[in-house]
Amino acid sequence: MSDKAVEHVDVVVVGAGFAGIYAVYRAGQDNHSVKCFEAGTEVGGTWYWNRYPGARVDIECLEYSYSFDDELQQEWEWTERYAGQDEILSYAKHVADKYNLREHMQFETRVVSAVFDEDSQRWLVKTNRGDHVSAKFCFMATGLISAPVDPDFEGLDAFKGEQYMTSRWPKDEIQFAGKRVGVIGTGSSGIQVISEIADKAGELLVFQRTPSYVIPLQNHSIDKSQVKKIKDKYDELRDLEGQSFGGFTLMHSDLSPLPSKSAMEVSEDERRAEYEDRWKSGGLSPYYAYTDTLLDEDSNATLADFARKKIRERVNDPVVAEKLSPDYHILTRRLSPETNFLEAFNRDNVDLVDLKEKPIQRFTENGIIVGDEEIALDIVIFATGFDVMTGAMDRIDIRGRESQSLKARWQEGLTSYLGMMTRGFPNFFWLNGPHSQFYNPILLAEFQCDLIFDALTQMEAEGKKSLEATDENEKAWVELTNQIGNMTLFPKSNNYYMGDNIPGKPRQTVFFMGGFPMYREQCLAAFDDLGAFDVV
Repeated sequence: MSDKAVEHVDVVVVGAGFAGIYAVYRAGQDNHSVKCFEAGTEVGGTWYWNRYPGARVDIECLEYSYSFDDELQQEWEWTERYAGQDEILSYAKHVADKYNLREHMQFETRVVSAVFDEDSQRWLVKTNRGDHVSAKFCFMATGLISAPVDPDFEGLDAFKGEQYMTSRWPKDEIQFAGKRVGVIGTGSSGIQVISEIADKAGELLVFQRTPSYVIPLQNHSIDKSQVKKIKDKYDELRDLEGQSFGGFTLMHSDLSPLPSKSAMEVSEDERRAEYEDRWKSGGLSPYYAYTDTLLDEDSNATLADFARKKIRERVNDPVVAEKLSPDYHILTRRLSPETNFLEAFNRDNVDLVDLKEKPIQRFTENGIIVGDEEIALDIVIFATGFDVMTGAMDRIDIRGRESQSLKARWQEGLTSYLGMMTRGFPNFFWLNGPHSQFYNPILLAEFQCDLIFDALTQMEAEGKKSLEATDENEKAWVELTNQIGNMTLFPKSNNYYMGDNIPGKPRQTVFFMGGFPMYREQCLAAFDDLGAFDVV
């Protein structure tokens, strides 16, 4: 396709998930001309692509939602405590329609490069459809968990059965009845799809390398009377989210989202009762049980032992139960809320294949060889995870001053300031990206966008054109992020929080783990009068 004429705008946004939607909204509110490019055919980001059976959010929807407009908060009615993919996608569409955002969005378009032109001090953005856009400011809303890790197995091209990825699920319904189905991967996506199709497949074989800690989701239909009480005091809920570590508050229970004790300060009976309450509550509530679960090995072990006991109680075969029981520090890999995942292994048509005992050798025309055994399959589903935080931006040719490649920069070690920008890339921002606080992603995108757009307004008032992180402040932020990360148990586990799932990726903390109150304090101080930046 031939190149189009250069289009000039104030702001380019890459991605139309929840962060991109809000960035487009906020740009319009500040009277910036804005162009958003989205690879999919619709808004929604991860909730557009991940439409596999069982896909569901693990933060309650009344919190996993926008806070910027109370009219929106009041008018949207969720049907479940934890909504499924289709309902969350409908919500994203509603927001885009309510604020007339689609007129600024171009779908089925993938950005291939973003290059900073030092003469014009603008970003030159190109797409796979031949678009050329010149922008003052570039916002990457590409998603924190959005770049799939493609399956890379010997012989896969020869396999004659059906192949699917949870992260790129087709829109057409897939028939599982009477078929031998294999699922490779037992992270969050794998767990959800296994739970959903166990009773639909003729046979289901689960290929597991590393088991996950799981907790019952405890999903149910919305209690309208409870929702009314929450909506009447939505401001109080949002305030409490801001005080919490991760941006969710356990609002459905009496359990505190603001832990104040060490797990080792209380008696064994009190600790067990606390864990039981959190298992009954469901979702992500164990993250808030005690102050030191992710800091102290002994405290962590108390929760891990409890979780393994729960696994053994739900799986009938003790050998299978043992294989499903993780041996690493709990919460250092993603905790996976689920519905009847463990019970699936009590079914006669479901088998667990332990890849530590029998590694995958290769695919054949008819199936897969593990160890020295060939297993016939009609369908294989890959739940092989994501290149977290940096992956989506690494797949775009991003170049800053002196044509420096962002991907090359990060191959030497992750750099950022406040988890929103990096030195040498002026007027270039990312949302929910590397070194951002581990937090409710919709609320974090609002917070980051508001900071940045307010800064752009201040720059315009002062006749400034360029905002960039200073070298000194960036180094301090990287050091702080790594210091906090190294205080936790994350480095003691193999996990994507450290970049371990991507060969060759520098091993370091990819999230800011200081908690949102600390993150907010750091950001507000930096953006106050823009004194922490180079502004010209």
